Parts: sequence; structure tokens; C-alpha cells
Amino acid sequence: MPDTGTPAPHHDISAAGRQPRTRLRRPLRITLWTVATLVALPILAVATTSIVNAVATHSELAAIRPYGERVPVDGGRMNVVVSGAGAETIVLLPGLGTAAPGLDFQPLISELDDTHRVVAVEPFGTGLSDQTDSPRTAANIAGEVHEALHHLGVDRYVLMGHSIAGIYALEYSHRYADEVTAFVGIDSSVPDQPGWDEPPATEGLVALRDLGILRVLTAVRGDTFAGLPYDDATKQQMRLLTTKNSTAPTLLDEMDRAPENFASVRGETFPADLPVLLFVAQGDGEEDGWRTLHERQAASVEHGRVVTLRGDHYLHHTRSPEIAADTDVFLAAVPR
Repeated sequence: MPDTGTPAPHHDISAAGRQPRTRLRRPLRITLWTVATLVALPILAVATTSIVNAVATHSELAAIRPYGERVPVDGGRMNVVVSGAGAETIVLLPGLGTAAPGLDFQPLISELDDTHRVVAVEPFGTGLSDQTDSPRTAANIAGEVHEALHHLGVDRYVLMGHSIAGIYALEYSHRYADEVTAFVGIDSSVPDQPGWDEPPATEGLVALRDLGILRVLTAVRGDTFAGLPYDDATKQQMRLLTTKNSTAPTLLDEMDRAPENFASVRGETFPADLPVLLFVAQGDGEEDGWRTLHERQAASVEHGRVVTLRGDHYLHHTRSPEIAADTDVFLAAVPR
């Protein structure tokens, strides 16, 4: 009897049907594993950098060494560095984003303190000063600096400020006109300068910090203090304080309020009888517009002068001898 129910044909059909599916699954499985790996690697990398960042941050905080002295201001503590014993006092104010002013100003302090008493103020959120919830307005910053100086018994002084300190100095010099004897700007900001209404980009910085990505970028960037007149120990402390302060709430608030602070002094000038000396940085190209803004500011007072120095924005890093010498000459020549 013919075997009409043999399973062979059914088996062949089933096998033929399974084979294509097997060939389709293998590439799909490889693709899925590839995608999973591509997704997992960044997650693992970020998890690793986050853990490393948390551990390193704790270690770095313990490695920060005290300097200067902390004075009571508005319920907190503000750090100041006092050097020299000259008859005249010069008060140094930092630019926006300077994480350790008392250390950053060292080259200039060493040039000035032979003939002056120098007070480098570290506003809240910088250096070893406390953080604060007080809004970082020009008015609040001026009042806090004044309170620190009052605690030190400093009541007659030259204000010398870098970058945005030129904006705060306008507020300060009008509020405390009977104390400020002159203003010296180190590539200082001026009202209505180009870009005054554009805040520095701060969005996402805290997340990048917590994920450890900023630490990686800093490592890739290398030594930002290379070639500058700081010893290795000072460079290391500046790095530690940059990590501590650069993305902390106080400094971020000050950055966000930069347009507001510029707007608060629009059209303002220094008191007419206040001597004003302005050092202006000149890079590789001519920057006539930047110098013109400062010449206009110097012309608004009875005794104003502009000095152009070749260098970058942080002139006090590389041109401190010239800044100190020209400041001495200027102060000796003007009535105060």
C-alpha cells in the first residue's frame, strides 16, 4: 500500500520555513546588541565620571589651604588678603568668574605692596568667601565690599578693579564718594559696551559638573596657567577653587544678573572730581573701539587717563610691573 502519509514532505516544508527566519534573526540580534552597546557605553561612562567626580570633589575640598582672613559681612564670612604697610591703601576687586581673587591678583599684589597697603577682596562666592542667597546686584556687591573694608578699619582708599568691577565701581564710587580717592581699571567694563545685554551662558553647567563632564573637559584643556607667574602650589589651589566656585549658586547668579547690573549704570559716569586711570588691553589686532569707550569714560572726569598695554584681558597676569609703576606715577600727579 502506498505510503501517502509519510511525514517527510511536511518535515521538509517546516524546515524550509524555519531556515529563513533563522537567517533573519541573527542580523537582527547583532543589530540589537550593537544598539544596546552604543547606548550602554555612554551611560556607563557618565556613571563612571559622576562617581569619580563625587569622590574627587570631596578630596579636593579637603586639599584647599586657607589664606588671608575671613571677616563678618551680612551674616556670612568674606575672605580678604591684606599685604603691605604703605600709607595709602589700594583695594583690589576681581572680574566676573575669577574663582580665587586673592591668589589671582598675586603678581599685582607683589608689585604694589612695597609702597602701598593692598587689600584684595574676595566677594561672596569667590575664593574662600561664603556662598550667599543675597542677589548678586551691583548695589548688594558694593555694600558687602564696603562692610568688609569697614570691618578692617579701611576708610580711605583707591579702588582698583578688573573687568566687571568697573561696573560695580560706578555704583560704589557714588555711594561712598567720601572714601574712594581714585579708580584704576584693569581692562575694566564700561557702560553700554558691546554685548552688555547678553548674559554669559550658564544653562546646564551644574548638570555637566555633577556628571563629571566639566572635569573631563578641564583635563583635556590642559594647564590654563602655563607660563604665568605662579608657583605650582598656587596653581593647584587656584584649580581647586575654580572647581569649587565656578558652578556654585552665587557665581552663577552673578553671571545671570550681568545684563541687569550693566543696565543699572547705563549712561553713568564716575564723580567728576574722582581721578580715573584706565588700563586697556590691546591684542594682536587694533581694538580702537574698546579704547574709545575708555577714553570717553576718562574724559568724563577732571583727571582721567587711558594707558594701552599689549596683552589679554587679564593684564595683571603679565603686565603687573607696568600697572604698578603707572599707577604710582598717576596717583602722585593728581590731587586727591
